[in-house]
Amino acid sequence: MRIVALVSGSGTTLQAVLDAVAEGRIDANVVAVGADKDCHGLERAQGAGADTFLVEPSAYPDRPAWNRALQQAVERHEPDLVLLAGFMRILDEEFVTAFAPALINTHPALLPSFPGAHGVRDALAHGVKITGATVHRVTAAVDSGQILGQVAVPVLADDDEATLHERIKTAERDLFVDVVAELCADADTQ
Repeated sequence: MRIVALVSGSGTTLQAVLDAVAEGRIDANVVAVGADKDCHGLERAQGAGADTFLVEPSAYPDRPAWNRALQQAVERHEPDLVLLAGFMRILDEEFVTAFAPALINTHPALLPSFPGAHGVRDALAHGVKITGATVHRVTAAVDSGQILGQVAVPVLADDDEATLHERIKTAERDLFVDVVAELCADADTQ
């Protein structure tokens, strides 16, 4: 399978996927990695030999124009699977429709609880004792697609947003790799 990943930051989730591909745990090739800003995730991709591209929103007159440019950049690589590996922008319905159901995202909470940009903060504010991570298919509605996998992470008495988020990200990376590996294996048998 041909994977295109989108990143916005350090790329630790992307690195987990790249490592799993290199180790043969994911039967696929990460053919390209794109970003919405210059970030360390692009350097990780280059180090793994993947093509990279940058589509910065500030270079476009509005969000629809940026979405079309990003969509075209992804389409050029003919992906079988598009991974949002720490990509921190909401994609419009046209973008989502172009790649669904092969557009996969992670979220730092046990959906459907605590959707949106502040899942960790919201879980702490609500006083839950268990939160976690979800891998799901992307739909036009934020964090509402089919759940492909979840992992629970306990909330410790001394947790703050940073410490809890770090533990969630560790569990999330393993879950993401497992789900992507399963999706690729299922595609091989069809």
